[in-house]
Parts: sequence; structure tokens; C-alpha cells
Amino acid sequence: MQRRFYFFLFLFSCFPIFLHCQSVPTQDTTNKKEVIIQFSDLMEFIQEEDRSIRKLSGHVALRQDSVLMYCDTALLEGNKVIAFGNVVIQQGDSITVFSDSLEYTGDKRVADLFGEVVLQDGDKKLFTSYLNYDLSSKTGRYTQGGLVTQGSTQLISKKGIYYVNSKQLFFKDSVILANEKMTLRADTLEFDSESQIATFLGPTLIHQDSATIYCEAGFYDMATDLAEFEQNAQYQKNQQRATADLITYDGSIKEIRLSGNASFIDGDKVATAEIIRYEEDTKLTFLEGNAIFKDPQQEVTGAVIQYDADKGSFKTEGRSILVDSAQILIADQFDFDSEQGLGIAKGSIEWQDTVENLSIQCEELAYDKSRNYIKATGGRPLLSILVGEDTLFLASDTLISSETADTLAKKMLDAYTDVRIYKTNLQATCDSLSYSASDSLFKLYRNPIIWSDTSQFKADSIYMQLANDQIDKIMLYQNGLIINTPDFQYFNQITGTEITAFFNYGNLNRMKVNGNAESIYFARDEQDAYLGMNQTTCSEMLILFGANEVDQIKFFNQPNANMTPMAKIQGAPPTLKGFSWDFEKRPQSVLELRME
Repeated sequence: MQRRFYFFLFLFSCFPIFLHCQSVPTQDTTNKKEVIIQFSDLMEFIQEEDRSIRKLSGHVALRQDSVLMYCDTALLEGNKVIAFGNVVIQQGDSITVFSDSLEYTGDKRVADLFGEVVLQDGDKKLFTSYLNYDLSSKTGRYTQGGLVTQGSTQLISKKGIYYVNSKQLFFKDSVILANEKMTLRADTLEFDSESQIATFLGPTLIHQDSATIYCEAGFYDMATDLAEFEQNAQYQKNQQRATADLITYDGSIKEIRLSGNASFIDGDKVATAEIIRYEEDTKLTFLEGNAIFKDPQQEVTGAVIQYDADKGSFKTEGRSILVDSAQILIADQFDFDSEQGLGIAKGSIEWQDTVENLSIQCEELAYDKSRNYIKATGGRPLLSILVGEDTLFLASDTLISSETADTLAKKMLDAYTDVRIYKTNLQATCDSLSYSASDSLFKLYRNPIIWSDTSQFKADSIYMQLANDQIDKIMLYQNGLIINTPDFQYFNQITGTEITAFFNYGNLNRMKVNGNAESIYFARDEQDAYLGMNQTTCSEMLILFGANEVDQIKFFNQPNANMTPMAKIQGAPPTLKGFSWDFEKRPQSVLELRME
């Protein structure tokens, strides 16, 4: 049988024990677990068999230890409370929870709050439709969606845990974090509301201005604007994309850092390195450690590469390689402006043109891409040209390589001051030289000398023609003098206004002399014994060679010849005007070309 007892306050003026429900108890209940009624406008006792329920209505105030609870209506059964209407839990000075209804188990000190639930902790607020709140550990849990706000920061998720004491929040499923700096979406997130650090515990996507970052682990310190993204970390901004083992963003210095297997793509430009740093203020990108930079025109590798996207320029440090179509440049340091097409390389330089089979070694090199112009200086630049199966080496104080302006665009080469050439079967010196790849013609100026086997060629200027990667002919202009000797004791000599020496497979075959031809020739018998000296003058002369030695001489147009037996030659044999056997000037090896 159900029995109800209604007690109105004015009927109980003679029963002080019940009147005490309207005032705060005088005894200390801090260490007690009972839920104490502090106040209510109306209290009703409901007795149902073995259950005794107290129903409190109007301005209800309850207390357990230091926890205060307020509501419009409450059902109190032992230490269990069910509350309705304007429910408020006050815990300490900073924790306040609001809801439409509540179920509270005082023995376990756990509350389930329903409706429009708000947990307020200082400047932080948690909004949800259901909250399980453990008052002992000060831990709030929601599973039906929630919103946390702190200043301008908002955090949304389907599930969440709020550890009030440690100021830690744990969010799970469809997590969104937003403030004035960024928007973050994640599967799982941990947030320290005191330090303002968000820790990513699963797939996370961050939008900041026009940039997007993806990762599966890391953190973001909103107070210092410092973030680390790892595990499949990716960055994208407009045409820029980046990946690395670790991506770090430091807002204090506005720098993005990619560490470990770093890759950066900007449109058609690709960069990889152990570490890539991008400075937002200067818009400079630094590639550090096994650095590689590629664009459609070139590829650069080096220890460190600095790239300026706005100017299209880059600098390198450490041993670096630049590959530009058929040209390869290796140096200790590059400084190149793609927009202007100008560059400078320094330190142990090696430059190659794989089409023209040219290479240059030097200490400093200036480069103008628009003209395919290269100026090599420092350390006696050394040029190498593949000639057949042999290599021709050339050194001078300055080497310049360029291309002609015509549509055929053939390579041109200029060398000046103390030019020296070495090839296994030919050597040369002069003050300056030019070479045209279009006709494979070398032009030697100012005191040029060429040596081939036992022959020496001198003139005011000398041209050397290559054909089929072999020396085809040597042309001497003005004051030409050719000296040939079989034993470095007697010297055959030929002079003329214009002399052309023809070669066959690299060996001297014949020689034609035009204008004011003179010769001194020492004849020998079949046993190579000297017979006498033949001295001749004529207008034209043809000399035939065998095994690089004079075999026969033909004279044209009223030759005047004298033969002097060897026995009648007294003292040193006569020489032609300008005679000088310059054997000491002849380069003996490639090393001698670069000696000061």
C-alpha cells in the first residue's frame, strides 16, 4: 500500500528538525558522503513499500562535501538524486555545471547530466546534450557530441573527455578545432587548455590561410605558434606541396621546416633534401643535406641549396652539380639568377658540354644562359676537347665559350694570355686563340708556335683545321717558318708568305709554300748519313713527308738552288731569317699547361 505524506512548511513550525532543511547545517560535513538538503520551497515524502523518496520543489539546494547542487525539482532517495529544471552543480570556485536534468549517485560521486549541458571551468566552457561527470576525479565525458570553447578557440567532437584537474581534454571522432589562426579536423585529439597545446593522435587535417597540412601524429602549440607534424606528414599551399618524416612550423620566426626524406614541389619545380626550410618573410627555401633542385631547364645537386622562388635564383654550398640540357657544371659553390640567366660558380670547377665534347676546369666561372656564354678564370683554366680517340688540352689565363647568334648556333671559344695546348702528337703556345665549332678551326695569334713530332711551326698567325676529329691542316700567315729535324743536330727550314701543312690521319703528309719561299734542307743517303746542305729560293714550294721527315722537295717558278757538301760547312750551319728552335717552350705534359 502506497502512503503519501504532504508536509507544508507552515504546519511544521513545531518541528524544528524539518525546518533545518531551509538553512545550512552548522556541523562540518566536509568528510561525509551524505547528500544534505540545504533548501527547498516544498518537500514531499513518498513511501513506496521499501523505498523512501523525498521530493523537493522550488529553489532546491543540495550539498555533498564541498559540492553544491541547485535545481527546480529533485527526487532524493538515499544518496541518489534525480534533478530537473535549471540544474546547477558548483564544485569549488571555478567549476560550474549547468543542465536541464541530472542523475547523481552520491556514493560514487558521479553525475549524468542531460539536455543543454554546460560545464564551465574558468574561461573554458563545454557544451553538450549529455555529460557524465565524476566529481571525485573531476572528469567529464560526453558521447553524443560536444563543443569546448576557450577564448577564440573552439573544439568540436562526437566524443570527449575533460580532465579538469590536469586541464587535459581528449577528443574522439569528427574532431574540429578552430580559432582565428587555423581550422583543424582530426580523428583523435588531445588538448591541454592551460598550455594551449593540441596533440594529434590520429589522421589530422589543418587549414591555415591558403595552406593545408596533413599528418597522423604531432602537436600544435597555439600559445607560441609552434607545431610539429609527423607520420605521413604533408603540406600544400597553392601549387606548393611538401612531404617529410617531420614537418615543423615555427610561427615566431615564420619558418616551415621539413626533416627526413624531405620533398618540396612548387609547380614544375621539385626539391628534395634531408632538411628543407622555408622562410615565409623572405620567401627563401633552404635545402640541406643531399640537396636536389629540379625544374624543366635544369637540375642542381649540392650539400646546401638556397632557392628564391620570386626571383627564380639559387645559391649552393659544398660540392654542387648543375645539369642544364647537354651542359654539366660541377663546383664548390653556385650563385645563379634564373630570371636574368646569369650565374657564378666558384671552387674546383668542372664544366662539360656533352654535345660538343668540350670540358673546362677552372676556379671561377661566369655564366650567361641567354647567350650560352661562359667565362672561365682562376687557376689557369683548362679546356679539353675530344679529337678522335685522343684529347686536346688547352690552358690560358681566361677561357670564354659562347654560341653564334645565327640559327645554327655553333659553339665559339676564345682563350687569351699565355695559351698552351697539349695533344699526344701536337703541342702549341700563343698569346691568344679562337675556336669555331662550326668549321672546327683554331686560330692562334701573337707569337704562335705549333710542334708536331719533330716539326715546329711559327708565323704571325696560325690556323689549325680539324676534320673527322683529326688534324687536317695547319696554315701559317705572314713570316711563316717551319723547322724539322731528324736528330736535333741539323735543322731543315722553310719560310714563306703563306704556308699550308697537310696531315693524313694525324701525321704530316705534305707542305705547300706560296710567296717568297726559302728552304734549307740537309740531304741524307740511304744509311741516313748527311750528304750536304741544299739552300733554295723560289716563288712556290711543295715538300713531301714520310714518317714525319722530309722525303722530297719540289720547287716552282725559277728556283735558285745551291748544294753545299757537308765537308765544306764550317761551324754552325746557316739559318733562315727568324730561325729559333723553341724546344724549351714546348709543353711536355698536361700538367705543364697550368703551371704559372
